[in-house]
Amino acid sequence: MTRILAVRLDSDGDVLLTGPAIRALSEIGTVDLLASPSGAAAARLLPGVHTVLEFDAPWSGFRPPALDTEATLDLVGRLRAMGYDRAAIFTSFHQSPLPMALLARMAGIGHIVGTSVDYPGSLLDERLKRPDPPGGGHEVEAALDIAVAAGAPRPEQPRLRVRHPLPPLTEAVPPSLRSGGYVVLHPGASVPARGLRADHAATLAAALAAAGHAVVVTGGPAERELAAETVALARRHSPDATVLDLAGATDLAGLAAVLEAAACTVVGNTGPAHLSAAVGTPVVSLFSPVVPAERWRPYGVPVRLLGDQHAPCRDSRARDCPVPGHPCLSGVTVADVVAAVAGLTQPTEAPVRAAHEAGTGPLNTSGGER
Repeated sequence: MTRILAVRLDSDGDVLLTGPAIRALSEIGTVDLLASPSGAAAARLLPGVHTVLEFDAPWSGFRPPALDTEATLDLVGRLRAMGYDRAAIFTSFHQSPLPMALLARMAGIGHIVGTSVDYPGSLLDERLKRPDPPGGGHEVEAALDIAVAAGAPRPEQPRLRVRHPLPPLTEAVPPSLRSGGYVVLHPGASVPARGLRADHAATLAAALAAAGHAVVVTGGPAERELAAETVALARRHSPDATVLDLAGATDLAGLAAVLEAAACTVVGNTGPAHLSAAVGTPVVSLFSPVVPAERWRPYGVPVRLLGDQHAPCRDSRARDCPVPGHPCLSGVTVADVVAAVAGLTQPTEAPVRAAHEAGTGPLNTSGGER
C-alpha cells in the first residue's frame, strides 16, 4: 500500500482543520502525520492517522526553537527509514512548505505536494497557489486541495472529526451537569490578540447564567489564572450563578468530551473553536479579525460570528492586540452573546447537529456578523 507522510507543524486547531484532508489521503494509502509538540495531541485524535511523528521545527510555531542540526538530521533518517512514497505538506498562506520539502527530498520521498508563493525549484512536484488573503477559501478546503493534488479523492461532505470513543466526562463536572446542556465559555487563546479579557469574559458568564444556562469555563494549563479570575468575577456579578472552572482539568481528548456534551461553545478564534466543531457542537465565535474569518471560522457546524470584522487590526496577524482596549472583541455585548447562544440552542438546530454526527446533510457554517 502507498505510504503517505502528511505534515502539519502548527498547533492543535490547525491540525484539526487538516482532518478532512487526512481522511481523504487515507483512502489511497497509509497516512502518518508529522506534527509539532503543540499539535501532536490533536494529531492523535484524527481519524485516518496511522502513526503520529513529532518534530519541533525551527521555522514554525509561536515560539520556534533554535535549529538543532542533530535532531533535524535524525528526522531525515527516520523519514528515509519509513519509506514514504508521497508527502503532503499543509501550511497556512503566510508559511512556506519549502524547509520541510527540502527535508522530505533529502529523505528520498518521491512525490511532494505543497502550496508555495515562492519559487520552489525542484523541491515540490505539485505546487499549488492561493490568492492573497482574505480570498482563497477556508483552510479546510485549502488543505483538501493539497490532498487532491497528492492523489486523494475529494469528499462530498468534508467535516471535522475526532476519534471515538472519547474519554468519559471529567469527575470535575458535577452529576447535575453530566447530562450535558451547559454552555462552555473558553476565554483564552494561544495568541493573546484572539482571546477575551477576564472582566469581559466574566460579564458574559454572569449574563449567560442569568439567562438560565449553566456555564463551564475551560482552558489549558497556561490559562488557569485567566479562568479563575473569570469565574471569581462572574460569581461576584451573580453569586447564585452556576459557573464551573475546568481550566487545566482535562487533556485535549477530555476537553473534546466536555465540548461534545455542551449545548454550545462561546470561544475566540483558537483551537477549542475547531475542537467544538469537530465534535458537532455549535459555536458562538468571538472572532478577532487579525486573520480572515473567511479562512479560519469554525467549519461545518452552526456558527454565530461576533466581533468587529472591520477593526483596525484586520488582517494584521498581530499576536498582541495593537489597538488599545481590544475593541474588536470588547465591543461584543452580553446581549449579543446571550442572543447568539439562544439562537444556536433552539430545537431547530438539533437536526443540523444530528446530521453532523451522522455525517450526512448539508454543511451549515452560516451565522450573523456583528
